[in-house]
Amino acid sequence: MKTWVLSERDVAQVVERVGRDAVMDRVIDRLAEGLAEVGRGRRALSPQRGGFVRAEPVPGIWEWMPHREPGDSITLKTVGYSPGNPGRFGLPTILGTVARFDDTTGSLTALIDGVLLTAIRTGAASAVASRLLAAPDSRVVGLIGAGAQAVTQLHALTRVFPVERVLVHDTDPVHAASLADRVAFLGLDVRVAVPELIAASADIICTATTVAVDGPPVLPAHAATRPHLHVNAIGADLVGKTELPVDLLRRAYVSPDHPEQARHEGECQRLAEDEIGLSLGELCADPSLARDLRGRPTVFDSTGFALEDHLAMEVLLEMAAEHDLGLRLQIEHHPADALDPYALTPAAVAADHT
Repeated sequence: MKTWVLSERDVAQVVERVGRDAVMDRVIDRLAEGLAEVGRGRRALSPQRGGFVRAEPVPGIWEWMPHREPGDSITLKTVGYSPGNPGRFGLPTILGTVARFDDTTGSLTALIDGVLLTAIRTGAASAVASRLLAAPDSRVVGLIGAGAQAVTQLHALTRVFPVERVLVHDTDPVHAASLADRVAFLGLDVRVAVPELIAASADIICTATTVAVDGPPVLPAHAATRPHLHVNAIGADLVGKTELPVDLLRRAYVSPDHPEQARHEGECQRLAEDEIGLSLGELCADPSLARDLRGRPTVFDSTGFALEDHLAMEVLLEMAAEHDLGLRLQIEHHPADALDPYALTPAAVAADHT
């Protein structure tokens, strides 16, 4: 069995041919459907991710995120989070690949870039949560953190809300100032602002930062906010790293994407069990449960888990198939005699001599 490989170029071609709006729309819809199945108990929640914390030479983490569809497939994302990448190496903060295996045989069936996939599915998850919890006429979006993820967070929100104005803050003034150019395709009024103004003015805020473990909140404590403020807190990736002030969490309805994982490394680390609301899957399964929450502060505690990657990969593979993209490569060794690992197939021998 050959492996279907979608390279960086293939994924870029999918976005170019289908259109970034159509890609985002389909991922948003697929995530909403898949999460609702989890909420109804018809689909298993992915296991918590695991990984290594790296202190040197560049601080960061390396993680693996598995999801299994029994009898069908296993999806495994490997992802590195290295905040020093853009400045030191000119690389994205998040690098990764997503692999899919046949659940029955273990064969590697597909391999795809995980950088764009992660950015799109994380933005899409925030759109799913915001569509449930934020005011339907939300027009002002605040972004705390103006890195790569800010682009897809904002793009996803514009697909489900009539966004008109964007207020952005980043500890790096260059990142904050450059965001307007990076999201110019959205045609929005983008302005740099201080966190106090963002907290007071925004209908929806997305936090996507590299704040240090045990660092201060990225929004000011006890800040005045709009009564219906919704926050997508997506920066969770380390135990002890949080972005929001505790007072905001305690007066908000907090919905985690993956409850167990969020208690381990999300905003929910600092909350008691009875301070944590229904999961995003449960709200997707019964949207009526979210409607009464829209007039009060709400928080989506987004830690990211492998079902989201599985569903986003599914969408990209479908689109790649529609446009005949990708290569079929014989990556695994399938000997002519399954009991003899040295029994090379004629094709493998021929390839070795070309």
